[in-house]
Amino acid sequence: MTTVKAMTSGELARYLIDRKPLYILDVRNEDVYGDWRIEGQSIESINIPYFDLLDGVEEAVKQLPSDGPILVVCAKEGSSVFVAEQLAEAGLREVYYLQGGMKEWSEHLEPVKAGDLPDGALYQFVRLGKGCLSYMVVSGGEAAVIDAMRTTGVYEAFAEKLGVTIKHTLDTHLHADHISGGRKLAELTGAAYWLPPKDAGEVTFSYAKLEDGERIAIGATEIGIGALYSPGHTIGSTSFIVNGQYLLTGDILFVASIGRPDLAGQAEDWAGDLRRTLYEGYRGLSEELIVLPAHFGQIDELDENGRVAAKLGDLFRDNPGLHLEDESEFRRAVTENLPQHPNAYQQIRQTNMGRIHPTEEEQREMEIGPNRCAIHDQ
Repeated sequence: MTTVKAMTSGELARYLIDRKPLYILDVRNEDVYGDWRIEGQSIESINIPYFDLLDGVEEAVKQLPSDGPILVVCAKEGSSVFVAEQLAEAGLREVYYLQGGMKEWSEHLEPVKAGDLPDGALYQFVRLGKGCLSYMVVSGGEAAVIDAMRTTGVYEAFAEKLGVTIKHTLDTHLHADHISGGRKLAELTGAAYWLPPKDAGEVTFSYAKLEDGERIAIGATEIGIGALYSPGHTIGSTSFIVNGQYLLTGDILFVASIGRPDLAGQAEDWAGDLRRTLYEGYRGLSEELIVLPAHFGQIDELDENGRVAAKLGDLFRDNPGLHLEDESEFRRAVTENLPQHPNAYQQIRQTNMGRIHPTEEEQREMEIGPNRCAIHDQ
């Protein structure tokens, strides 16, 4: 009999990044699948709810390929194990279940090299299940982590693997779609935690103020992380220019869209800030800068190495959010017909302020689902 095997989130990530063919049977409820599922350029998937398979998998077998890998996916793992075993008994030869289910997939971070730096490199941590991106700047045996996720062990392990010490953690803004790990990582490593003060008016903890024009040296080679005040997504949103090569834009500018100004209930007030940042502030920068955003909307934004990046000049040419020349047209685009808010975004903001303290399991539940930080789903 065919043996059913577990596929880890890390193994699934390589399927997506390497564009290897994979067929997914997702057994979650139809509405959940419609809202959020595993996607990739080489991924095909169908949705048959678990309860429709309890009496047999014959109908599912008819819809699945007879050769090639099949991955069964559910919320937490248990249902997918049962269905995968039934598929194997029905004669399908290469059947896997997703270890830890969509909950574990939502949290997985895949590190990829974003580019070189003197005596170091810049790494992008791709959260494929949620579309979040975080970064580690490495130089001269030191590191800074930017927009860290709450699963801080990944950054600690990666720094240990590289033999570097985390000296700084920074958030480009007060996040509303995921729980920041920046402060926690700073506490664990003895690093300084930096936050834009205009986003920190209600926080309950101490932090280093990330003011416009601030420079933070990483390593002996004086890699400067230049803070560039760029409001619009939030009132304190701050971009970083790393070594004159890379522009980390947070949730202001993405590869295929632009950020939304409404997650703190200030869309009308902040739309003008967003326009000035995109159409004036960024226009004054070198078009050769490599834009590295805090999110992506679709899996096809990843390049062949699994990296999400684009030249600033290319975005001025190709990004539709940078071609809304009429101010009233821009204001309508960023304030009307916006996507649904991120899941539990108000509670996430309160958590990131230190005002509420959900349990680990509550935090996992709060983060389930797509990020929805752009003005539209690309």
